[in-house]
Amino acid sequence: MTKARILALTSTAAALSLALAGCASDGAAPSALASTAVADSALNSGSAASATEAMARTGLPATIDNFMLADTDYIGHELFRMSDAKAIVIVTHANGCPIVRNLAPALRELTAKYEGKGVEFLMLNSANQDGMAAIAAEKAEYGFNVPILKDANQLVGEQLGVTRTAEFIVVDPKTWKITYRGPLDDRLDYGTQKAVATHTWAADAIDATLAGRPAMAANKPSPGCLVDFPARTQTAQISYAKDVAPILEAKCVACHVEGGIGPFAMTSYDMVKGFSPMIREVIRTDRMPPWNVDAHVGKFADDKSLSAAEIKTVVHWIEQGAPRGDGPDPLAKKRPAVAQWPLGKPDLILEIPTYTIPASGVVDYQRPIMLNPLTEGKWVKASSFVVNQRQAVHHFLTGYMNEIPKDGVGNESRWGASMGGYAVGAESTLWPKNVGTFLPPGGAIGVQAHYTPFGKEVTDTSLLGLYFYKDGEKPDLVMRNSVIVDPTISIPPGAARHKETAYVEFPKEALLYSAFPHAHYRGYASDLWIEYPGGERKRLLAMPRYDFNWQREYTFAEPVKVPAGSRLIANYWYDNSTQNPANPDPKKHVVWGDQSWEEMFYTAIRYRWIDETSARLTDYDDQMNRTRMLGMLDDNLDGKLQKAELRGEMGQRISQFFAMIDKNQDGELDRAELAAMQAMMGRRREQAAQPSPTAQTPVARPAAQVPATGGRAGGGR
Repeated sequence: MTKARILALTSTAAALSLALAGCASDGAAPSALASTAVADSALNSGSAASATEAMARTGLPATIDNFMLADTDYIGHELFRMSDAKAIVIVTHANGCPIVRNLAPALRELTAKYEGKGVEFLMLNSANQDGMAAIAAEKAEYGFNVPILKDANQLVGEQLGVTRTAEFIVVDPKTWKITYRGPLDDRLDYGTQKAVATHTWAADAIDATLAGRPAMAANKPSPGCLVDFPARTQTAQISYAKDVAPILEAKCVACHVEGGIGPFAMTSYDMVKGFSPMIREVIRTDRMPPWNVDAHVGKFADDKSLSAAEIKTVVHWIEQGAPRGDGPDPLAKKRPAVAQWPLGKPDLILEIPTYTIPASGVVDYQRPIMLNPLTEGKWVKASSFVVNQRQAVHHFLTGYMNEIPKDGVGNESRWGASMGGYAVGAESTLWPKNVGTFLPPGGAIGVQAHYTPFGKEVTDTSLLGLYFYKDGEKPDLVMRNSVIVDPTISIPPGAARHKETAYVEFPKEALLYSAFPHAHYRGYASDLWIEYPGGERKRLLAMPRYDFNWQREYTFAEPVKVPAGSRLIANYWYDNSTQNPANPDPKKHVVWGDQSWEEMFYTAIRYRWIDETSARLTDYDDQMNRTRMLGMLDDNLDGKLQKAELRGEMGQRISQFFAMIDKNQDGELDRAELAAMQAMMGRRREQAAQPSPTAQTPVARPAAQVPATGGRAGGGR
């Protein structure tokens, strides 16, 4: 029998021993299926798996590279953002492994021991067979109390040289050196199970790391279950010309072109090779391409992300040394000039007011306006931008305003329907066939303009082109815009993952076309759910790591059916801690505001009402707005308001009259009571707007300010 075979059998015996002993100590029978799976995994892998394991352990890394992975709640965790931790502990995980399952009580004890001492605990699941929902179910069943990160592309596990579960990897964030890797302790040793550990290796290593001294046992094999990493056995060289360059051309070159917003142009192999370490890093941390929704939740049109296969191809090619190989260089070929207006000449061309971008520094968001010259209304079917300074323009967003603002500022709170937007790779917006947005005559179109200095001063003179349905081609269907918004957000100082929730309720059946999440510097993560009338919920979009630098609308590949009575629920998480490198002041209590150092909760949505036509417009938007206040304040989603939910200026005003509004005196405000309150507020506003009989100037007592609901995306400068 080979040495590798003996090792495999020994590992199996150890796994089964721990499973039996651990389950017995918890008063439960071991899972025969799980134990058999472990045995099969080790026995069937034979010498090949053991040889691969030995090969991986021979080249174990001394340090850990940065990464960003989502946990089972689709909240992102970036390693290097934990640089203020005193130690980081990563425990390898896979569903169904009895060794891991029996770690749950011990892991709870370990995390309790180091609570408040600056130690971050994470679990890492690199098992190909485990999906996010299954991991979440196992996490709940066995009571794991730390985030489990899904390493779907296995890049993190590969870099760490992981071969087995139940391995504790202790990291010193000051140097990112791995100070220890191995089992929790020595209770499991050569197929026998001790009642009490003689050596607490993981805890000793954590203590040593906290004290700034080397761990006594720096590297010991783990007794856990084998994890399959197919790429480790693939030795074929990846082709730059055939495999890598086509991916870059399809997903990267639109930004990384001469004059583009990318920091370098992918014009040749030499350029890509020179930047290959950076390319690997931004892919591992999910910063590039700038498509921030999780690929495992929802399907989207014009998806700019890299597929799992593309990610692994590019990263593995770089890890092979980024070889040139044979074949012509696809990136070096001459590219044809792009037409100024790819959709053809627009029916109306508007000039975005010129703006001079400085050579360096940070430019506040600009909010110019463009006067609408139309003397009669038109139905818009498409829009497109010609960007003059592509290297400096990050994005444009637009919204129609019925009145020309006296201050000349196109603030988003004044917007109605969107006239389209620009982001690199998405210069044009096409409405679905036979669907349009009405542009009335007069008024103005507001612009949110994000400019980024790139080393020299330039002046931007960009254009917006609008395409109309021709006379006699009036669309049958109407595109609508609204927002899920919460101006009552309140983020405590130092909070690392502060959560806020809001929703809108659809009074009639609709089709949801897109969503556009927006927050400011402290925005960390966001998602969007639909809750059907029966109470069932489905996650439509997940953004594990929100990035303020990239504003994008996500259009569903197929419009989402929204039955009457459904709610669209948005959640936002904010990072007001020192771990957030963009945080202007972690000691500040943060509330809603237009400025970037304040915050927003603002998910813009595009939809249409199923039974609305251009010939028969409805008041469904008004009906939806009647329940908007409830959706802003109802944090526990029970359809009522309790006093504890009344926050911010709006909440304080309601709280003052809570007893008066609560007609049935049940301690809660229901829909009917809120509707009566809003009707009363409306009458008071009308009365306040009437001229005073004793004064020339009317005196108004405005209700709490609520942002307009027709906008496309929130602001922030």
